[in-house]
Amino acid sequence: MKILVTGGAGFIGSHLCDLLISRGEEVSVIDDLSTGSLENIAHLNSHPHFQYSVDTILNADLMDRLISECDCIVHLAAAVGVKYVLENPLSSIETNILGTETALKLANKYRKKILVASTSEVYGKHMHAPLKEDDNLIYGPPSTMRWSYAASKLVDEFTAIAYHRTKKLNTVIIRCFNTIGPRQTGMYGMVVPRFIQQALRDDPITVFGDGKQTRTFTYIEDVVQAIYRLIKCEKGAGEVVNIGGTEEISIADLAQKIRDLAGSSSEIVFIPYDKAYGKDFEDMMRRVPSVEKLKSLIDFVPDTPLDDILRRTIEYFRAKAS
Repeated sequence: MKILVTGGAGFIGSHLCDLLISRGEEVSVIDDLSTGSLENIAHLNSHPHFQYSVDTILNADLMDRLISECDCIVHLAAAVGVKYVLENPLSSIETNILGTETALKLANKYRKKILVASTSEVYGKHMHAPLKEDDNLIYGPPSTMRWSYAASKLVDEFTAIAYHRTKKLNTVIIRCFNTIGPRQTGMYGMVVPRFIQQALRDDPITVFGDGKQTRTFTYIEDVVQAIYRLIKCEKGAGEVVNIGGTEEISIADLAQKIRDLAGSSSEIVFIPYDKAYGKDFEDMMRRVPSVEKLKSLIDFVPDTPLDDILRRTIEYFRAKAS
C-alpha cells in the first residue's frame, strides 16, 4: 500500500512514517517545513519505499500527481501550535482551509481514502468531560484570534463530511488531544517540550495563566498506532474520531511532575496570559476525550501512562542536549 502523508516531516507525521515503513508500506511525504524539519525524516532518506517533496500542499499540480500515485492520504499538514497561529493568523487560516480543500478535491478525483487531521481545539470552551464527537462546540468572538485555528479546522471537518455525504468519498476525521513525545518542539507553543527544556536547564518553568487548566496527554506512539489502524479499518467512513489519553492533569501539576522527573531545581513561575500571548487570548480550561468510538472502530485506545511518556520524552531531550 502506498500512503501519502502531508506534513510528514512534522512531529506526528515523521513518527507515522516510521511506523508505516516498519509495516512494509510505501510512503510519500509533502511538507513545506514551516513547522516540520528534514531532521525528523533524515534516517528514512535512503529507504527504497520512502520519498519526500519539500513544497506546499497548495501546489495543486504536485498534489495531483502525489495523490494519483497513492492508495490513501493522511492529511496532517496544517498550521500548528498556539504561538505559531497567533503570530501567523492569515497564513494559518489559508493553509488549514485551502490546503485541506485541495487534498479533498484531489482525493475525490482519484477516489482515494483520506484521513483528515483535526484537533481537540474544535471543542472550544466546554468544561464537562469526557468530550464526545457529537458534542456542541463553543467558541469565543472572532476578535480573539485563538479561535481562528479551531474554526479553520472545523471548516475542514465540515468539508470532509460534505465530500463523504455528497460524493461518497471515504473520509475519516481524527481529533487529536495533546500529542507529546520525542521530536516535538517547543518553538510553537507546545507546553511539554517547553517545560522539559526549561527543567533540564534549571531555568524557571513558565506556566501561562494560573495553571488550573487541565489537559490529557497522548504518547506519540499510541497516536500513530491509532492512525495506522484507522487506515486499515473498513469502518468509520464519514466519522469524526477522538484520539487521546484520558489521564487528566492540571498544567501546574504537570510542571511540578516534569521538574521532579527531570531532577531539576527550576522554580515554577506563573505568567499572565496577556503577557504570554497578548490581550486577545482566551484559553480552554478543560479538555478530556471520550475514546469510546475509537475503541469500537479499531479495538485500541491510547493507554501509555503519563509518567512513562514524560520519562521517555525527558530522556530524548537530555540526550539531544548532550
